[in-house]
Amino acid sequence: MNTVSRLAPLGLAAVLALSACGSGEQATSESGVPLVEAGKLTVCVNPPFEPFAYTDSSGEVVGLDMDIVKEVAADLDVELSTKVSAFETMQSGTDLDTGSCDIVTSGMTITPEREAKLDFSEPYFDADQGLLVAAGSGITDVASLAGKTVAVQQATTGETWAEENGLETIQFEELGLQIKALETGQVDAVVNDIAVLGPYTSQGFEVAATFPTGEQYGMGVKTGSTKLLDAINATLTRIHEDGTYDTIYSARIGTAPTEG
Repeated sequence: MNTVSRLAPLGLAAVLALSACGSGEQATSESGVPLVEAGKLTVCVNPPFEPFAYTDSSGEVVGLDMDIVKEVAADLDVELSTKVSAFETMQSGTDLDTGSCDIVTSGMTITPEREAKLDFSEPYFDADQGLLVAAGSGITDVASLAGKTVAVQQATTGETWAEENGLETIQFEELGLQIKALETGQVDAVVNDIAVLGPYTSQGFEVAATFPTGEQYGMGVKTGSTKLLDAINATLTRIHEDGTYDTIYSARIGTAPTEG
């Protein structure tokens, strides 16, 4: 298609988008998917949560979740825009309800409590809880955590798991602060999703235990956002079928995904 023939529909789309904004109507992609900003798919994330969402040396937020939402944006033929947010306002649906973003994602487990506040995509990752401790600490299971202090991340399933097991916890807003507390001796252990603890084993820590919980991650959208949810699920289906997901998973996790 030549340049002139492309400019006309794009110009018309821009006029329609401006008109929609002026009339109070929501912007949409060319495929008719409602978006908070015309021409952009806006995602809220909560780094550091490596390998799902974290900041690289250039300051860009990258990771497995970001690779997937880039595929969603590409299928919608829109630009991807990233916003860093608190996990609490993401999982509570606040960021979505206030129009801060279209999608929330950062290794977010699908739970009934969260499903009451937002709609989830099909699961894209299986996850369990893990225990990170100082190497040689002797802490290896729930029993050995008796009398110890455990760092948990606010509003996460790891926090819920620790409380259900009667552990003494200290709440932190994000994973990086949990790790810092372990480094400084403020806590004896960290509980969080097993897949995000591995990168810290090179810093004198070890993953001492895995606690199977049957958790699965999903990407969240505002309740009732059927067209966007359908688009995300269509992308998830495509990347599984064409091998893109396997490539992303292997690059970010370090192993090929298991067949399930």
